[in-house]
Amino acid sequence: MHDQYGNLVRRVRREPAGREVVLIENRRRGIDRRPGYGYVEEEVIRLPPPVVRIPREEYIVETERASEADIVEAFTAPPVERIERAYTLDEIRRSQPLRERMRRVDLDTINFEFGSWELPPDQIDELRVIADGLRQAISRNPNEIFLVEGHTDAVGSDEDNLTLSDRRAETIATILTQRYQIPAENLTTQGYGEQYLKVDTQSPARENRRATLRRITPLLQGQNQQ
Repeated sequence: MHDQYGNLVRRVRREPAGREVVLIENRRRGIDRRPGYGYVEEEVIRLPPPVVRIPREEYIVETERASEADIVEAFTAPPVERIERAYTLDEIRRSQPLRERMRRVDLDTINFEFGSWELPPDQIDELRVIADGLRQAISRNPNEIFLVEGHTDAVGSDEDNLTLSDRRAETIATILTQRYQIPAENLTTQGYGEQYLKVDTQSPARENRRATLRRITPLLQGQNQQ
């Protein structure tokens, strides 16, 4: 469900018996919309970085070296630190420390060409292991939501890179849905431009032209367990 400005307000899944299950609630009580302005601006959630007590390779799973079991674990694991309440999708998208409460999977076998959001066939095939991991996680809980994050390197304007990163995230989500039959209702996307470089360089870097996935269900639901 979207409002007249195109903002996502709520996403539901309809079960065979007709019951509706809310997957995403993107409106907080007391936060309303004004005609012509869309959402009233919400304060960015400011939290300290989480204290991560698990090995780095379990917290940041890199697909080049990970097994399918490693990916499934990252897609089903609980938060690494306590979640205080349920957050809106916009709050999650805008707060890096909040997202960092969840493990992430770096698609480091997928790197986009400079200025491009398209993937050649061999790169598309590399997404099979990700799709298999997502499918297993969703089979355990059909209400899971995963955030696909798009990124760029530091070359180009901020505005262009934000647009490019949005399209890269949408490319990954579209391929997962159309090629590997991952339900679109379980995926949402966000581009971050050059904000979170994996390799700290202002030069062109293939490693920074990438995508990341993370489970955000506990953040949306305010849950601390699997």
